[in-house]
Amino acid sequence: MASSATISSPQPEAEAGPAKVHASQVSSIKVFAESNGASLIPSTYHSITDLHHDDATHDLAPSIPVIDFSLLTSHHHHVKALHQLGMACANWGFFMLTNHGIPENLMEELMNKSHEFHDLPMEEKKEFADNDPLSPIRHGTSFCPQAENVHYWRDYLKTLTFPQFNFPHKPPGYREVAYDYSHKIRAVARKLLEGISESLGLESNSIIESTGFDSGLQLFVVNLYPPCPQPHLALGMPSHSDLGLLTLLMQNGIGGLQVKHDGKWVNINPLPNCLIVLLGDQLEVLSNGKYPSVLHRAILNNADTRISVVLSNGPALDKEIGPVVELLDKEKPLFKSMKYRDYFQVKQKTRLSDKCSLDEIRLHAQQ
Repeated sequence: MASSATISSPQPEAEAGPAKVHASQVSSIKVFAESNGASLIPSTYHSITDLHHDDATHDLAPSIPVIDFSLLTSHHHHVKALHQLGMACANWGFFMLTNHGIPENLMEELMNKSHEFHDLPMEEKKEFADNDPLSPIRHGTSFCPQAENVHYWRDYLKTLTFPQFNFPHKPPGYREVAYDYSHKIRAVARKLLEGISESLGLESNSIIESTGFDSGLQLFVVNLYPPCPQPHLALGMPSHSDLGLLTLLMQNGIGGLQVKHDGKWVNINPLPNCLIVLLGDQLEVLSNGKYPSVLHRAILNNADTRISVVLSNGPALDKEIGPVVELLDKEKPLFKSMKYRDYFQVKQKTRLSDKCSLDEIRLHAQQ
């Protein structure tokens, strides 16, 4: 696991590196880093202001929840697995998923092809330049440069893979592998949502039907975080929660993911061949705050390239998402309803900052 370096004091302005560079001037941080060759990063990428940024803990590693998918789908172990799933959702908002049934060779092939895509010359990726959050295929850098005061050390490919499948036609074979993987991920996510519904005391199909999941939006994101000369000053992604219901993530063996638990950042070292499952904002809304979306971020290192493949599985775009009615018999709603399309566009165009988008639809402060 790559960890962030110790910050002893803020860097003086004289050491800020090259002149301020706006991300709109950088089409790829990978290309920028490789061509620049400097030991200092532009001050516009200084996204860390907390001198205790590196105070992540490994102490909680033994308590990180692990859900065995095969037990969740087993008749004999279903009840126990449901209890474990509910505890993971309520206490962590995230878990590792083992025995999920997705072939390891498919995951390896997808990771290899993802690396190939990011290694393509920029000329070959220009046709996918990010212009709109609902464009079916987008390639870009940072998160939302036009809304940011500081930028993030990552390049991305974002595609909409459901209900219509969109994906780049290069490198050869990438589209086919991504299609297979995205469908398998949707099947896993669907079964997890059934279990989550049951753990809330609802019918197993409650969340599926209320969100229109079977025609819901799937966002397929491939992140690349190049080595950063000053990883103690920059982030790959800042603290944020994800939109949608469930995000399923895998990475290339290079650490960098941290989740926030009980006010502390926790380094996540995934088990072999597992998937990382992160609860999204719409699941927090549907559960009326019982299952909160998890804050997480991507830290950097100065030696290795990290790649993560992240699939966000959400409601249908035109569905109005609010707390499930059955949960409101004995409690007040904590969130107002909002069309997922509107939430998606706001989230994709807004500067990432913890749960700022979710806070906009929060009705009551949670105790």
